[in-house]
Amino acid sequence: MGVVAALVRSSFLVNAVYAKSGREYGLTPQQGQLLCVLMPRPHGMSELGAMLGLAKSSLTGLVDRTVRNGLVQREPDPQDTRAVRVALTAQGSKLAAEFYAETCRRIEELPASLSPADRDALADLLGRVVLANEVPVVFMESDERSPGARKH
Repeated sequence: MGVVAALVRSSFLVNAVYAKSGREYGLTPQQGQLLCVLMPRPHGMSELGAMLGLAKSSLTGLVDRTVRNGLVQREPDPQDTRAVRVALTAQGSKLAAEFYAETCRRIEELPASLSPADRDALADLLGRVVLANEVPVVFMESDERSPGARKH
């Protein structure tokens, strides 16, 4: 299989796992992404739009629905009184942690047939592609959840 087919098909595989986890936790894939992005800290609306690749109107609708579900809240931005940040609520933080852990567990199973060395090589190669293309941190490493953890 060539690199294009392998990357496209692997993205479909990961998206399917993400969607299945979301359904089990009562989240749309977009809501799951939003919760995962907000796990480390609150973000402004423009920053969220850029990270999630959403137009302003689509992001506003996503945030509105997630606010109605009690998972996120808008709060004043301490750096700009005209702006708001989106932050997880206590309920949203708990659900995000559970969703994140289950999604990680399922994705970790995908390359189970590979040897540890092949898994390391796959992680290295994919990591290099992600970094070279400056992909925002929309899903963090498990060790990035703790305060002061390293960022990619």
